[in-house]
Amino acid sequence: MRWIRAAGRGLLVLAMITAGYVTSGARAEEGADAGRGPLTLATAGDLTNYLGPLLQGWNRTHPGEKVTLVELPDSADETHAQMTTDLRGGDRSRFDVLNIDVNWTSEFAAAGWIRPLPPDRFPLRSFLPPVVNTATYAGRLYAVPYVTNAGLLLYRKDVLAKAGVPPPRTWAELERDAKTVAPQYGLGGYAGQFLPYEGLTVNAAEAVYSAGGTILGDEGTRVTVDSAAAREGIGFLARGVREGWIPKAALTWKEEESKQAFQDGRLLFLRNWPYAYAVASAKGSRVAGKIGAVPLPGPDGPGTSVLGGSNLAVNSHARHPDSAARLIAYLTSARVQRQVLVRGALPPVRAALYQDPALIRQFPYLPTLRTAVLTAAPRPKSAHYDQVSLVVQAVVYGALTGRETPEQAVRRLARELDAIARR
Repeated sequence: MRWIRAAGRGLLVLAMITAGYVTSGARAEEGADAGRGPLTLATAGDLTNYLGPLLQGWNRTHPGEKVTLVELPDSADETHAQMTTDLRGGDRSRFDVLNIDVNWTSEFAAAGWIRPLPPDRFPLRSFLPPVVNTATYAGRLYAVPYVTNAGLLLYRKDVLAKAGVPPPRTWAELERDAKTVAPQYGLGGYAGQFLPYEGLTVNAAEAVYSAGGTILGDEGTRVTVDSAAAREGIGFLARGVREGWIPKAALTWKEEESKQAFQDGRLLFLRNWPYAYAVASAKGSRVAGKIGAVPLPGPDGPGTSVLGGSNLAVNSHARHPDSAARLIAYLTSARVQRQVLVRGALPPVRAALYQDPALIRQFPYLPTLRTAVLTAAPRPKSAHYDQVSLVVQAVVYGALTGRETPEQAVRRLARELDAIARR
């Protein structure tokens, strides 16, 4: 979710224990008698290298509860695969605290891999309201929001100013400018993350949501995707590729590749997470000082972003669950959350930070991002989310490459998701 990468993504440290493993009974006794001690934290790749210094601060002040950080691959799909493989090992798992994509909470909780958490140990009321819902399953708190995310439309404000047009608010305006303005300046029109991976699930869901549709309901037990709105949303993306205002190269792009294309001055518009704005605005970027950000457009006005980010969860077999909860409270404290933004360029979950004048001067997109987060919608909740996402990726990619019409793709999507919901 860059995944935080920028999506959507976050931090999860995992350390490899070279000594032998204790039995689950011994671990339970240890947790009861001495719930504090060393921890491992597993996370997807830290693209901005901010996490290590944050954890050094914890380790200096908690010498008996030191954290070892292990970074998994950048790709959300690969991180998910490595985490789930490890967690299936039960008390042989190497993880204590997991930084998981917000959409894995339901899956991990349903599988019994993460433990319920007491809400009163964490500052949930100080968070942006929508993010707390991503950390719950079946009415219980199973994780704590750590970073949030919402997609933004980045644009070349210098180019639009020369062309005398405002940033687009609707799909029609985006399409018009991508077709007419972009070629005049030797630019590609619009891109997102359209390689068949988790990023395509996000882009497809945003298109469907922005058109007023949904994909699943009732935590994955009801399929709702067979609608005119879904056909309109997927059709918008497919038409862009077919007509060329979405470059065909975008079918091979994830967050980093699409960000690099925009940063290199090859695109007029880009859908990406806020980290891309921060990186592309940094010194040395070809487009530094030339970037604007607005909410994603929809058919008739601002659209709907998918709510991204990551949550911190505690392994059901964690060696020191009290220390794990204390670490999570530390990482979600106001002081550390500020550093998550300043050092990591990752959107914090603390609501007050979005109205801090000093931070807004440093990160001008914060007010826009706050609005996007408050109006964002989660990806489809399901205990079988990994399977749901794989189906969405495959089917929507078929529509983007012209193998199926949007109408055929939506019907197929409904059939395949219904088979998953019935399991």
